[in-house]
Amino acid sequence: MRLYGLEEHFVTAEVVEAWQRHDPGLAAPMMKWAVASEITPALLDLGDGRVAAMDDAGIDTAVLSLTTPGLQNLATAEAVSLQAPTNDLIAAAVRRHPGRFQGFAALATSAPSAAADELRRAVVELGLNGTLVNANSGDRALDAPEFWDIYEAAEDLRAPVYLHPSVPFPAVNEAYYRGFGERVDSMLTTGAFGWHYDAGLTVLRMIVAGVFDRFPELQLVLGHWGEVVLFYLDRIAAMDGLTRLRRPIADYFRSNIHITPSGISSHKYLRWSLETVGVERIMYASDYPFNRERAGSARQFLDTAPIGDADRERIAFRNWEELVAGIRH
Repeated sequence: MRLYGLEEHFVTAEVVEAWQRHDPGLAAPMMKWAVASEITPALLDLGDGRVAAMDDAGIDTAVLSLTTPGLQNLATAEAVSLQAPTNDLIAAAVRRHPGRFQGFAALATSAPSAAADELRRAVVELGLNGTLVNANSGDRALDAPEFWDIYEAAEDLRAPVYLHPSVPFPAVNEAYYRGFGERVDSMLTTGAFGWHYDAGLTVLRMIVAGVFDRFPELQLVLGHWGEVVLFYLDRIAAMDGLTRLRRPIADYFRSNIHITPSGISSHKYLRWSLETVGVERIMYASDYPFNRERAGSARQFLDTAPIGDADRERIAFRNWEELVAGIRH
């Protein structure tokens, strides 16, 4: 049984340098973690060390993505100058390790038209399988109309968009995620909760804003078991009579949104997701290198899941292969 990992992060030395110029003190949540911690060498590795880690976890193919915040916290000109070289680097890694790596394009979302053009180049010329974007760009959430050029390009290419969490806006951070000391504050606003609530709210805003009514074939991938919002669809239905959407909000999760665990190895969450969106909407992701667990952990999660073999295969490889088969390379 082939196993794909869809949220497998990396960083380049050039992007690290840009982050350090933007934030010399590495004060933004997660910066020290990505730039100057024991995880940094694994993020920088697109060679044999990463392949060995995949073998250890039981992952056959990793879909590489630039780790958060990607290019989305940088000045527009710098972000635009970095997007093509970053995607060229991903494509080169895929060529060096055929069958082991695939790639999501990194985009300068602060220049949506240029980002849409780069997405087309990355998919058509470089062979990448869509893009990973983070939930906000500068001071704007990605539901805002100025970003819709990116979604139009993705729909036209039939290329998936993986929506990844990013640190909530500074005012939100200050109001909700401060007061417990630097280490606790940083984790509370990122991997413990803040990231996920923010990303789930972004997807909900995209739906309510009409993104999927305007681009009905657009396919979004949402990690961490749906970034909290998946567990509140029955409650969110209270808005169905208040919007001008063509369908109930929950319907979009069953037609336009795919779910991955992002390394949260919970069979309880898997059962909930199966009941909520169906097995056709679930794929695997390990969130490497932020979730490096025991040997064989990725494959063991699926091997021990309380599901049949056909569903196991769908989650492991079949859903992803069917999704990318439709991309217009």
